[in-house]
Amino acid sequence: MKISTLILAALGLGIAFGILLIYGFPEAIAFLDYYLLSPLGEAFLRLIQFVVVPIVFSSLILGLTRIQNATQVGRYTLKLISSYVVTSAIAVGLGIFLAIVLKPGVGVTGFQIAEVTQMTQKQSLIDWLVSLIPVNPLEALSTGNLLQTIFSAALIGVAIQLVGDRATNFVSLIESVYFIFEKILSLILYTAPIGVFALISSAIATQGLELIVKLFVYVIGLCIGSIIMIGFYALVLFILKAKPIHFFQCFFPTLSLAFGTASSNAALPIALQNAQENYGMREDIASFAIPLGTALKRDGSAILQGFNALFIAQLYQIPLTPSLMLAIALSTFLVSFSTAGVPGAGIIMMTTVLSAAGLPVEGVALVAGVDRLTDGLKTVLNVVSNTVNAVILSHWESSSVEPTTEH
Repeated sequence: MKISTLILAALGLGIAFGILLIYGFPEAIAFLDYYLLSPLGEAFLRLIQFVVVPIVFSSLILGLTRIQNATQVGRYTLKLISSYVVTSAIAVGLGIFLAIVLKPGVGVTGFQIAEVTQMTQKQSLIDWLVSLIPVNPLEALSTGNLLQTIFSAALIGVAIQLVGDRATNFVSLIESVYFIFEKILSLILYTAPIGVFALISSAIATQGLELIVKLFVYVIGLCIGSIIMIGFYALVLFILKAKPIHFFQCFFPTLSLAFGTASSNAALPIALQNAQENYGMREDIASFAIPLGTALKRDGSAILQGFNALFIAQLYQIPLTPSLMLAIALSTFLVSFSTAGVPGAGIIMMTTVLSAAGLPVEGVALVAGVDRLTDGLKTVLNVVSNTVNAVILSHWESSSVEPTTEH
């Protein structure tokens, strides 16, 4: 049986087991979660994170060595950023539109809204751009800073092209690193069903269903937004004649893992593998576009932040003035590019958007309880948006390889 099928089965069993614990053994939830479910889920995420940085670093360097020149790197980057901006703006607009139509915060009662004590420090755009440059490339690798790792790998890849044959031994070393960690990844994937089962069971059992009922419109609104945006990308693939159904078949292992772990970073190594081996994307494009998109492209966050900000405004009965809407839209757009690819990162960034728009940050404590239950679908959207934008780049470059029929 394929790993992707086992992961999907683990998702279903995890949901069922979580519900069983809620209604059959509620007194055992705390014990099982603390001693079994959470440790298993955390261990699996750590195993995935163990290979993320080495694979990104080595694959990006190898991909850049196959690009003809530094000008081509700049062209790839410009085209990707252009498509990121357009599609992210659409996601932001969709989230705000759904919040206006569905009004998830209207009539929500029965909550004691606790004060949020953990606040994120505001970071200017200039500071954020400067922080992309690592002081030490080894530090970027050791801390797992994905953006700094990408910057380091890009710089090294360009330098390898400039020194030519003198870097042959180094390139061979990087190839060895890539193949070693790819093999480690294939071994780790055998534990994926267990990890996904534990993560989903823990999320369902600890969050409970009562909160979902009270915030039903909020949860459904985020799910609808994610599904609509995924449908939008399917339409883009259809327009590009990129075979949407085959695309989703090829990336099914990535998407199932993304849903189960709620981590774009965890799904990154599988996405690279599926792009090249299943879908037939060129190595230089896949190894450059997909890591960059994993670090920057967060359509799930774009929908979440705008939708959530209006939910909070409706909850506190704050008038939606044009200036407030503009502040929400701009801050959501910027935050969507700086949200980490780990579970729950969107919740942390909510305070930044709410503060920028002048909205009460206390409301974050309310939605934090259901965030994990929608996080998986938002992560699937992140992965879809990332990989489809890589396909768009291939189309623009007029060098995309026809998808293979094997996967």
